[in-house]
Amino acid sequence: MPLRLPPLNALRFFEAAARHGSFKLAAAELNVTPSAVSHGIVTLEETLGVALFVREPRKLSLTPAGEQYFPYIAEAFSLIALGTQRLPDDRTHRTISVSCAPTLAARWLVPRLFAFRAQWPGIDVSVDTSRRQVGFPSDGFDFGIRLSRGPVPGSDWSRLFGERLVPVCSPAYRASLLDAHGNADLRRATLIHVDTASEDWQAWLDGAGVPDIDAAGGLRFDTIQLALEAAATGMGVAIGRRPLVNRELDAGVLVEAGAPAVEAKTAYWLVSAEGTDERPDLQAVRRWLLQEAQAFGEVASSGDLAHLAAAVR
Repeated sequence: MPLRLPPLNALRFFEAAARHGSFKLAAAELNVTPSAVSHGIVTLEETLGVALFVREPRKLSLTPAGEQYFPYIAEAFSLIALGTQRLPDDRTHRTISVSCAPTLAARWLVPRLFAFRAQWPGIDVSVDTSRRQVGFPSDGFDFGIRLSRGPVPGSDWSRLFGERLVPVCSPAYRASLLDAHGNADLRRATLIHVDTASEDWQAWLDGAGVPDIDAAGGLRFDTIQLALEAAATGMGVAIGRRPLVNRELDAGVLVEAGAPAVEAKTAYWLVSAEGTDERPDLQAVRRWLLQEAQAFGEVASSGDLAHLAAAVR
């Protein structure tokens, strides 16, 4: 006797809306209208005979029945995606999708793709820099590069490299902060914040043991790239993240503000669904990313030592 299943499209709408807590975000992910998502979920609720969501003017939440149902549907889509991913693929050209934060993509991943394509011309790479959470493998991504304090259960995590936090600004702005002893007084600086960063000024202040700077005020941006550009134009002091900020420091566009570097508690990790090692193309990408990260970390460490030696002299 065949299984009686609810409409599969409606289940997809339900899974995305429950994960995002929003019909609008689910619609954007699935490339449909919010109305289509809403109507699909109403159809699903009528089919099941239960309400799955509590709909409030500014809030969408799951009912107890929805909370109970969601893990089963999420796991079912993950199994479908994983089974599809493990199928043998004899196509000449393949596309591997990578989810990555925009600043890391621009400063580290994209500049290295030319060499990767030269080595594996039959593998295409798609890079997504949206900030939404990614489920592996249900969202269709092969890899994600995430900033995290450590691995999260349910996926395969490999550490790429860490960061060191250091205040940076333009040379002219640093000169304007110098006191009578030639030291930069950050208490007089305009602090440039990155609202989306997991570690920013407060993390540096705590790690450096600096108690008398108010981290509440200043300028705010939603990407690290914008914060660094603002610092380079002399608008204030931003938290630079070594080694990603090394190119500006090497070029003299930015300088360290004379404050100590603090080891970040987070690091960049390569994340994928469990079982991706069964595909040779994914194995090749994983090996390449790990090798590039190791070489980058080694070069960055030697560059930091050179900066330190120059500062001592």
